[in-house]
Amino acid sequence: MKEMSLQQNYLQGHTIDTIYFGGGTPSLLEQEELHTILDRLRRLFSIHPQAEYTLEANPDDITAEKLAAWKELGINRLSIGIQSFFEEDLQWMNRAHNAQQAEACIRLAQQAGFNNLTIDLIYGTPGLTDSRWQENVQKALALGVPHLSCYALTVEPGTALQKMIAQHKKEAVEEEKQARHFTLLMQWLQQAGYEHYEISNFAQPGFRSRHNTSYWQGKPYLGLGPSAHSFNSGARQWNIANNSLYIQSLQKDNVPFEAEQLSPTQQLNEYIMISLRTAEGIDLNRLEKQFGEQARNNVLASLQPYLQSNRCLIAEERIILTKEGKLFADGIAADLFVSEAKES
Repeated sequence: MKEMSLQQNYLQGHTIDTIYFGGGTPSLLEQEELHTILDRLRRLFSIHPQAEYTLEANPDDITAEKLAAWKELGINRLSIGIQSFFEEDLQWMNRAHNAQQAEACIRLAQQAGFNNLTIDLIYGTPGLTDSRWQENVQKALALGVPHLSCYALTVEPGTALQKMIAQHKKEAVEEEKQARHFTLLMQWLQQAGYEHYEISNFAQPGFRSRHNTSYWQGKPYLGLGPSAHSFNSGARQWNIANNSLYIQSLQKDNVPFEAEQLSPTQQLNEYIMISLRTAEGIDLNRLEKQFGEQARNNVLASLQPYLQSNRCLIAEERIILTKEGKLFADGIAADLFVSEAKES
């Protein structure tokens, strides 16, 4: 709450179109706590009357009472961490909820009037066969979920999962299987009429995440709380992660953050990275207007191998990934990055 007051000028001149309660477990907050936060936000910031309010929720936190309270507070979109509809997968991922809760919470949310919701699904886990992956996706479609965020399982260094795999207590992840699951996913959801509007995100028409889309379009945003990131006019800042130091600093009327001003080349590379992941791709006209003709020429020169291998195409002055190219999105983006030396 204190940080809101200290940061109220950060987005001065901007009308806020999306508010996102995520990171941590915001579904554990009591109704009065959420009400206090939302009331303060509405007092301090200019918020669009039709803003998108998203709340992340764990399946085991969702009850009819909480859903009614969220609805009353103005939450109009839910992001539910389903991960899988199979008990074995959830146990392997050490999730707190079970398969019955995974399905029941979606039905509960819909009964409470939350038609705009998204769920997360994980693919490429060792025990997930192609047929079981298809059943997961088909279950989401049968439930009428309008937005899916689907991610390949990643094993981060130093995590408990990484240590268990190293000790052969759990199977290792197969990159070939993950690529196959992603290819199948694109096929199934295209057939079902979903837009593949960002590498990991699929939506029925009209149900794209407005919050994430704003991020991919490079619009300013403000993050509040420990570790939260913010972006505005070519500058990025991030709050310290230590909860105790964060609180102590706010008590002294200071927001504890580090910041960096992005150079023109850094801004260009960030634009390449985030826009290439979207269905709209890299707008060559915008790239030239914002970063210069030389930047456009450098990107097009680096793009040639991917045009020849049919991993990218150019349509209406936009660089767009093909289905095959989407399997290599991060690597292609990195190869298109422009170095400071080239720019100067």
